[in-house]
Amino acid sequence: MPYVVNDKCIDCKHTVCVSVCPVDCFYEGPDMLVINPDECIDCGVCEPECPEEAITPDSDATEEWIKFNEEKSQEWPVIT
Repeated sequence: MPYVVNDKCIDCKHTVCVSVCPVDCFYEGPDMLVINPDECIDCGVCEPECPEEAITPDSDATEEWIKFNEEKSQEWPVIT
């Protein structure tokens, strides 16, 4: 069950969540972050760190945001 970033991240990009991620699965776009579901190890450490509550398990996300994270993580650069 990978995690997904949703619309609450738009214009946020605090990146506190990125700093705790052990596998560098966050990708940065022009106005938000996304998670690559193939790289996410489902550890969940990013979810409580997000001040906007923009990170949820994919089981709680809409299909639209699951697909958005999948697609954009293939286009945008990884944050390390």
